[in-house]
Amino acid sequence: MSGKCVIISAPSGSGKTTLVKYLLSQEPSLRFSVSASSRVPRTDEVNGKDYHFLSPGEFRKRIADGDFIEWEEVYHDQYYGSLRSEVERIWDEGGHVIFDVDVKGGINLKKALGKDALSVFIKAPSVEAIERRLRSRGTESEESLNKRVSKAESEISDEIHFDRTVVNDDLKLAEIELLGLVKTFLKA
Repeated sequence: MSGKCVIISAPSGSGKTTLVKYLLSQEPSLRFSVSASSRVPRTDEVNGKDYHFLSPGEFRKRIADGDFIEWEEVYHDQYYGSLRSEVERIWDEGGHVIFDVDVKGGINLKKALGKDALSVFIKAPSVEAIERRLRSRGTESEESLNKRVSKAESEISDEIHFDRTVVNDDLKLAEIELLGLVKTFLKA
């Protein structure tokens, strides 16, 4: 029997990665699915740990080979996707998969995985809060930041495609709420 999947999605700057790290620290059966990306790694990112970094050409070949459960071209030649091999590896180890993916990826994963997946939309209190959080990271150029904020504005309307929404206004409350949802789902 295969395990279950927890899909955590949000616009950039909503706190999804922080919440995923919290869930991993609190629920031992969860295992992180390392996504693939064709973007350039940030200075602190490690290949195979943060992402499987592939060139755009390698990514397109893996798409053609059917290696992805879901994938998308977020920006020109900047692909992201979830590898089937990651899910199979985690299930073979007896764990449950947790995904940290963008909004479109979360919607596509839920469609592919159905009732075996819980999809949770992490919502920032406002677009202004998203912009502040992105600026405070100090990892984005002004052009990149503006693209991410603009994308976040449109992604907020996709909340309706998720099983549940958690508002990340107060991190501690969001952690408690999300952990409760996940524990309930994994026990069902």
